[in-house]
Amino acid sequence: MTRVEVLLDENRTFHPPKDLVEQSNVKQWMDAHNIPDIETLYKRSQDIEWFWGEVQKDLVEWYSPYDKVLDDSKKPFYHWFTNAKYNIVHDALDRHIGTRTENKVAYIFESEQGDVTNLTYLDLYHEVNKLANGLKQLGVGKSDRVEIYMPMIPALPIAMLACAKIGAVHSVVFSGYSAHALKDRIIDSGAKTLITADGFWRKGKVINLKAQADEGVEGTEVNNTIVYKWAECDVQMGEHDLWWHELTSDQPSECATEIMDSEDPLFILYTSGTTGKPKGVLHVHGGYAVGISFTLKWVFDLKPDDIWWCAADIGWITGHSYIVYAPLILGVTSLLYEGAPAHPQPNRLWEMIERHKVSVLYTSPTSIRMHMRFGDEWTRKNNMDSLRLLGSVGEPINPEAWIWYYENIGKGRCPVMDTWWQTETGSFVISPLPLSPTRPGSAGRPLPGFSALVLDHDGNPAINEGGSLMMNSPWPAMLRTLYHESGRYEDHYWNKAGEFITGDIARIDSDGYFWIQGRGDDVLNVSGHRIGNSEVESALVSHPHVSEAAVVGRPDDIKGESITAFVVLKIGVDNSEELLQELRGHVAEEIGKIARPDTIYFVNDLPKTRSGKIMRRVVRSALISKEVGDISTLSNPEAVHEIEVAVQNNNKNHG
Repeated sequence: MTRVEVLLDENRTFHPPKDLVEQSNVKQWMDAHNIPDIETLYKRSQDIEWFWGEVQKDLVEWYSPYDKVLDDSKKPFYHWFTNAKYNIVHDALDRHIGTRTENKVAYIFESEQGDVTNLTYLDLYHEVNKLANGLKQLGVGKSDRVEIYMPMIPALPIAMLACAKIGAVHSVVFSGYSAHALKDRIIDSGAKTLITADGFWRKGKVINLKAQADEGVEGTEVNNTIVYKWAECDVQMGEHDLWWHELTSDQPSECATEIMDSEDPLFILYTSGTTGKPKGVLHVHGGYAVGISFTLKWVFDLKPDDIWWCAADIGWITGHSYIVYAPLILGVTSLLYEGAPAHPQPNRLWEMIERHKVSVLYTSPTSIRMHMRFGDEWTRKNNMDSLRLLGSVGEPINPEAWIWYYENIGKGRCPVMDTWWQTETGSFVISPLPLSPTRPGSAGRPLPGFSALVLDHDGNPAINEGGSLMMNSPWPAMLRTLYHESGRYEDHYWNKAGEFITGDIARIDSDGYFWIQGRGDDVLNVSGHRIGNSEVESALVSHPHVSEAAVVGRPDDIKGESITAFVVLKIGVDNSEELLQELRGHVAEEIGKIARPDTIYFVNDLPKTRSGKIMRRVVRSALISKEVGDISTLSNPEAVHEIEVAVQNNNKNHG
């Protein structure tokens, strides 16, 4: 790759409250290990055997101990905590039973209609065991793959844990995915059992999930579909369909946990990226458990009395790691919510934070920008003094959204933990710690025990220059391979120097802070300059009238690409030619004339996945009149049509 321009200049620094620093889990661990300061911690953590060997002592219990912390003899197929006997469910559930934690609430569940159910660790343990016994009755056992296609209800983590308990490998498919996407994943994983629900609520309407599941299993080898009754909608039950409640009603509430090897598969999670065949990312029991519980405990400083809300969907890696497994290992209480984040009113999230006394919130920049668009008055309707830490996940957060989040939700007293990681990494990799100074828009530094760098187009380490973000040391929660595609795993993720290719573009500033500039395949090429889309989008969103923006390149005979922006204005703001020119000038002033959009379209919405990510690939295809492909996974496919109409009208007006 050629050099990527660095245009965004953000130097504001925010320091955490002193009491948070002194009482943090990180500081307590440092004191216990006679580590005087954060820089010493970073240095000592690069001793992989020592650091991870010490960290795991506070987090997991092995059935039998490991031989080595890391076996790197077959790079890049790394093994962690070799030959240990283990099952992640032992730490997530079993070891809490018989302790004070068994009567603690594991999940506070709120349905979209507002009904609230509390599920204790003991409740969860019994429900997991009943389903595990039901699966065993159906012949499901160790290493069998089970597909799970469910909404955000407690039955989803129960299903995952039941599979893991008996050694089966679960593969969760996000409930917003189409039947076609489900079928692809069933076929690739070779699953013969599907767990789904009749339906679920979304923005006041019932979505019939079973109908989509029926279409998805056609032509596959699935011979049992377990259906959880939730939305009470009409469904067709075939000869291979079983109701969850009937399967589990007479099952014992105790079930032996299968003793696994630390490197035995735990789950497959498919990530499609922008194009091509979905990749089946494979994670295992042992190293994954250590990595996710360590990062959650240190980054979000969770304490026994915290109410933790990871406002993501379990269908993504964020939900796997930080709604299901890590919080349960740490024995904390999590809030689980079924519905849309702004239904029936824009302050739904803030009202829930007040009512449930949420102390740590973890959400996406997309959600933050959506609430910015509604206006600050909605954040003033509720008391959110219970919050002490905030987090961001899913994509780079632009400084304007970071500041809004910090000031309007955190009231200037809650540090923002902006985390960078991927499905493949399994856990946070780059993030501030509660005792770290933070900078709006920066993910901070690689966490202790992790190592990352940015390489320029010649493969040399780069500072203050955009380049390829790489990881140059293995980590416990890393993927082990791609399911059935070990060759693709080696070719796609590893360079000749043995460094892990993240596919992201980033820069490191002079103080060691990492700034993620977006995906490598999203970089604009303008007159020989490579410019990160996210920096132009950040400049646009920093304008007081702009809520969201998507920036893509249109082929240009002279410049290579011309910058084209699709902008969503805040509610109550009218578009005009004057505002359009003002935005072009604003970008030029913020990050330079080279990044000024040639064309700006005002639209009401942008095509997003159901996890909230703006799909630039779809935007660009609609812009240049290419086939946009399958858009069934979008939450708002109508946004594509609006872009196409806007472009067509512009072309007509300009001949």
